[in-house]
Amino acid sequence: MTLVELTRDLVSIPSHEDEAAAGDFLESWLRRETDADVTRDAVGNVIARKGTGPETLALVGHHDVVEPAASQVADADGTVDDASEYVVDERDGRLYGRGAADMKGALAAALLAFRDADPAGELVVATFVGEEVGGVGAQYAIDDGFAPEYAVVGEGSTNYSGPNVTDVAVAHKGRRGSTITAHGTAAHASEANAGENAIYRATAAVDRVRDLEPPSVDVAGESIAGRLTVTEIEGGSAMNVVPARCAVTVDERTVPGERAALERVTDLDGVEWTVDQDLPPMRCDDDAFAETVLEAADGVQAADPELVTKPHATDAGWLSRAGTECVICGPSEPGEAHTDDESVSIAVLERCLETYRRVADRWPSAQ
Repeated sequence: MTLVELTRDLVSIPSHEDEAAAGDFLESWLRRETDADVTRDAVGNVIARKGTGPETLALVGHHDVVEPAASQVADADGTVDDASEYVVDERDGRLYGRGAADMKGALAAALLAFRDADPAGELVVATFVGEEVGGVGAQYAIDDGFAPEYAVVGEGSTNYSGPNVTDVAVAHKGRRGSTITAHGTAAHASEANAGENAIYRATAAVDRVRDLEPPSVDVAGESIAGRLTVTEIEGGSAMNVVPARCAVTVDERTVPGERAALERVTDLDGVEWTVDQDLPPMRCDDDAFAETVLEAADGVQAADPELVTKPHATDAGWLSRAGTECVICGPSEPGEAHTDDESVSIAVLERCLETYRRVADRWPSAQ
């Protein structure tokens, strides 16, 4: 089976609501094509292992996708829920279809690299469920004991430093979503002083958020800056009632090692702060591993790849927080994931496959 054939097969399987069919395919393929120890855990993660050694290298991906557009669904009437497969189209050297870039193409490359590699240590290929909804599969696997020393995560790193180059990302931002809730006392607006206006308290909290300085860190010659953005506000019950409650949503882009001091809003009267989602950032602190992957990537392309950073959270954040040294290397380009005409370059897929093969054969013996 060629890389294009395997990618087409994976992309054609719907996995935006239920990843079971994609997991069935992956498990069956690994059992048929390799002699690895293959497991399928309780949430649907598929993990295969081969080789032995004191250290483990994992090739990591995910097989869930975001909901497709009607044009990406095989059913003629565009009914997504009843779709038996996604549309996959090949033209101009690219494969088009939901998940081609994010990230079934990279997953296909990882599977073939895993099959063909003769590793010096233990080699693992892991494909997780639920990456698109916060990394639930990765979190489950980590809690269940998944703990490789090193991982190459196949999320997008192509065309970051320049055109037609697949780079190696050694850090990315995280995302913390939180809610600031201000409580007051309702009163008739004609007697506003009889109440405590929750919206006023909430806007005071927003002012405090705007005064906070998000942290920044230097990685790979770049400065990665955090960001705080108020994205939603909800409060009040009627035009003539002093509001008793107002809630504000904050989107925070986090950086490795530090967080903005959002807890300071709770110093204000009647204000609470709760964290709703916290996707961790990632940074690789093992220079030798990062350079090994960069050398492998450099050897399979005419351009000169660089160590770069990404703005998006990935499952590498969960692995990094658990102690795995991670880098990201994959075919997806900025602006491709989650689009109605999502696609991936076949040439870049081949490039990633050869990169993964080289890393799998060289690490950890390259230390």
